[in-house]
Amino acid sequence: MSSFFDLFDPTASTSDHDLNGNSSNSNDDDEEDMFLSYDEMLSKNTNSQKRSVAIPPRLQNHQPFVQHQYSPCTAMIDFDLDILPPEPQLGNIEYKLKLINPSKQRFEHLVTQMKWRLREGNGEAIYEIGVSDSGQLHGLSDADMNCSLHTLNQMARKLDASTSVLRRKTLTAGRSVVEVLVRKIPDDQHNIEVRVAVLGGADAGKSTLLGVLTQGEFDNGRGRARLNMFRHMHEIQTGRTSCISHETLGFDQQGNVINYKYNEMMTAEEISDRSTKLVTFMDLAGHRRYLKTTVQALSGYLPHHALIVVGSGSTISNMTKEHLAIVHALDMSFSIVVTKCDLIPPDDVLFELKNLLTAVGYRKVPYQVTNEDDVLNANAHQNVEQIVPIFCVSNVTGDGLDLLTKYLYVLSPGISNSEKERLEQEPVEFQIDEIFKVAEVGLVVGGLLCKGVITENIQVRIGPQMDGTFMPVTVQTIHRNKAPCRVVRAGQSASLSFYPGDDIPPLRRGMVILPDYEEEDIAYGSYFFQARISVLFHATRIYKGFQTTMHIGSIRQTAVIVGIMEQTDGIRTNQTASVMFRFVRHPEYVRPGMRVLFREGTSKGIGKVTQVFPLNQKVN
Repeated sequence: MSSFFDLFDPTASTSDHDLNGNSSNSNDDDEEDMFLSYDEMLSKNTNSQKRSVAIPPRLQNHQPFVQHQYSPCTAMIDFDLDILPPEPQLGNIEYKLKLINPSKQRFEHLVTQMKWRLREGNGEAIYEIGVSDSGQLHGLSDADMNCSLHTLNQMARKLDASTSVLRRKTLTAGRSVVEVLVRKIPDDQHNIEVRVAVLGGADAGKSTLLGVLTQGEFDNGRGRARLNMFRHMHEIQTGRTSCISHETLGFDQQGNVINYKYNEMMTAEEISDRSTKLVTFMDLAGHRRYLKTTVQALSGYLPHHALIVVGSGSTISNMTKEHLAIVHALDMSFSIVVTKCDLIPPDDVLFELKNLLTAVGYRKVPYQVTNEDDVLNANAHQNVEQIVPIFCVSNVTGDGLDLLTKYLYVLSPGISNSEKERLEQEPVEFQIDEIFKVAEVGLVVGGLLCKGVITENIQVRIGPQMDGTFMPVTVQTIHRNKAPCRVVRAGQSASLSFYPGDDIPPLRRGMVILPDYEEEDIAYGSYFFQARISVLFHATRIYKGFQTTMHIGSIRQTAVIVGIMEQTDGIRTNQTASVMFRFVRHPEYVRPGMRVLFREGTSKGIGKVTQVFPLNQKVN
């Protein structure tokens, strides 16, 4: 398997500095920006352009490698070539040749720069010490490196952030380069959270893998580890997951795992409180019978990343290929975990995965992770669409699990803090995906807060009802990660309960919670909506009258096509058109811009809502 290091041409750039750190062309952005304010720096970086990465001539004819734009989150230390891509203007990665005894003014500038990088990485930033802005690895002596790391720690403490060394490379003449992770938990959060969906065919070992990761004990080879993942008796009896199961895995500042084995009395609430980073897993069903539940979870909960689990010794099932196609259609970053490697060598399934991922339609680069350097390289390139990390693990012997755990520790949410803050400023929109009835509490709804902020005692509206209207209710309590809290923010999943005295209407999945606006601003549900769709696959053509299962956020309902605007002779595979849909059973809350995923048998399509026709308006 080709090394990912070969993607970067050692002749792509040259050094702008000599070994003493002197710039030969005044191209050091640190010196240019020394007197820029925080807002000016934000504006400067926002308007910067992406850079193109050159592929070496020896790889230009290699099928999996495709020319791509350089992503801001793709820096890595190449242990074969003493060069990195040029420093990205956007993203959370910063190059520093040295940080030795900066002046007070220079130190304040460096702190502001770190604040911006942390903002871009949603609380996480990567610093490459001993590297020039052009990407050349010059390295520092031990004394200079210790002084630079001391300065970096002081910068981090100024922002109440923590630092941890990810890796170190020794160059010639005793010089070295160090990669450091800087992490700052946002002021309004207890930790940095990443949502990870776990998918794959039946019997691939998804629940067993999560049981080993979250419980801290290896499996006995007969499925003991998965028992804690199941929520229903029939799941224990059949060994198959049928609903969405949520589990958490925590990490402290040094990257140590915090799970239920951390101490004898550990609870989910204590895992959340002790962790600076929290990985929330969604264990999804692998049997075709429960495909609709799996698709709804991916569409409604919007996980940051997906793990596709494949069992070694078996061919890749059609269900696994179905999950892979859905994740790809939703434009979601994903990795692959090959389990049961203690029973059968994974060579055959790795070869099959390579052929699948490099085929037309995916054009991915399979990248097998075999050591910690591969882990950091794979994580640094998760936003580059061509890269798919592959882990080979055993839940019985524990082989490969340390690499997967390290990968989860450095895995980024993939959304910048500025985008998160923008979503928090918008009106509340909470999508209901689960409904419970708890003794002495009453009805409880679980789901994802897409926009806005919800606090205890806030007045909201819930709906739509059969007539399209929304009913006023008051949020009483909020729970996140099985622990009570007082506020939930955009991008977080939570469970909400309401005051018992409220006139709570009949609830169903797919409903939403919206702000309690004035009378003239109240939203209505819709039967009809228009979307711009692209057909990913259909055996023949899609015509007017075609019925399909529609997934829009947490909405899952049958819809029928009542009009096709452009393709009068029907829509075929890879064709795009504007289509008018009508929900069959009841109205739903849909707004322009929402992502659409529809499926019917092997037919699939994606798109976006362009226009909505609420029940209080007439369709022309």
